Amino acid sequence: MVDAIIIGAGQAGPPLAERLTAAGMSVAVVERKLFGGTCVNTGCTPTKTLIASARVAQMARRAAEYGVVLDGPVRIDMARVKARKDEVSGRSRQNVERWLRGMPNCRVLQGHARFESPGSVRVGDELLTAERIFLNVGARAAIPDMPGVRDVELLTSGTILDLDHVPRHLVVVGGSYIGLEFAQMYRRFGAEVTVVEKGERLIGREDPDVSDAIRELLEKEGVTVRLSANCIRFARHADGVEVGVNCTSGTPSVVGSHVLLAVGRTPNTDDLCLDRAGVVTDSRGFITVDDTLRTNVPGIWAMGDCNGRGAFTHTAYNDFEIVAANLLDGDPRSVDDRIQAYALYTDPPLARVGMTDEAVRRSGRRALVGQRAMTRVGRAVEKGEAQGFMRIVVDADSQEILGAAIIGPGGDEAIHGVLDMMYAKAPYPTLQRAVHIHPTVAELLPTLLGELKPLE
Repeated sequence: MVDAIIIGAGQAGPPLAERLTAAGMSVAVVERKLFGGTCVNTGCTPTKTLIASARVAQMARRAAEYGVVLDGPVRIDMARVKARKDEVSGRSRQNVERWLRGMPNCRVLQGHARFESPGSVRVGDELLTAERIFLNVGARAAIPDMPGVRDVELLTSGTILDLDHVPRHLVVVGGSYIGLEFAQMYRRFGAEVTVVEKGERLIGREDPDVSDAIRELLEKEGVTVRLSANCIRFARHADGVEVGVNCTSGTPSVVGSHVLLAVGRTPNTDDLCLDRAGVVTDSRGFITVDDTLRTNVPGIWAMGDCNGRGAFTHTAYNDFEIVAANLLDGDPRSVDDRIQAYALYTDPPLARVGMTDEAVRRSGRRALVGQRAMTRVGRAVEKGEAQGFMRIVVDADSQEILGAAIIGPGGDEAIHGVLDMMYAKAPYPTLQRAVHIHPTVAELLPTLLGELKPLE
């Protein structure tokens, strides 16, 4: 018997193990595959490493715009690109495993964990028991039951990372965050790229002008976008895979040498035997938790992607912080206090915090908005990257900052000035009166707040 069992060595599990062992508890960490979870192995670390290579390729193609002369066309050594990605990701994975194995009072087991009762878990031939069990099992790419999906070879956000060559024509099914990052990346590597999206616009959860701006920057680089794809289906073709797009208008299908299916994620909860523990999940398999991440079964918590309360590395790590604060520090932290914040890592990126304009309108608040095109942001113009815009929305009565969006260079960093003000619950004049460094993108945030107009 141990004091705690942690299933999954993703972004929440290892730091929790460190806190628990430091508090004098014995801990067993179970990982059935790769240490570090999605972020280190198939998410942030490898994809952003690839995006960095794709950006270098794109900037090399644009060198003449900056007065830099390069002889000959830009060539992509995809095997070397992959090797660099594998090296960065592999080093992070090894560091996580080394950290856990070197942790006092922490035992690491590799294998598939399954519940046998609310307080016991079997890993191979060994039965572990504990009063506290923490689930950090993550999620994987969803493969819905679409026509022909089982009849063809498809890539997911995980398996596409194994490619050591550039596809002739990559068809990306799914016009949301993961799909769009790969679409731009592989276009920059030299592939023909088509994005097929079922909805009427890309990244449908965003405001329409945000969706339009992202579509514009992708199409400017040569990515073909097909929207309102109401007849998505798959069939084998002599040149690869035929993807059905539309049954009523436009070219009815597109043929790709490779097809990436990027239509969402599904939690890794289907083979944990949760029913033996009595742990409740929702209709999609996400583990139901309260605002402190406790499941319906006393002594069992769920953190990270598998609980459906966030789908990012930063939310998974915050889950760890919430659990540790409540369990060890007597600090009543809650997931409901978390402000929504994330980024889409196209180049330039989209950074988002808080409410969209559409959500503010639906709330019925009297709101004010400030907006500026990147063509009026000196830092963006100087860098030759003046695509996109920045926007901030505030409550006209309480002066609360409600949300912001930045599409532009460094937007993923600049947005934190807004996010920090929101967590501090500071009224927007506090940010408006700040003196920011010039020349930066963030220096325009006070300017936006000085140009507020009613949100229509």
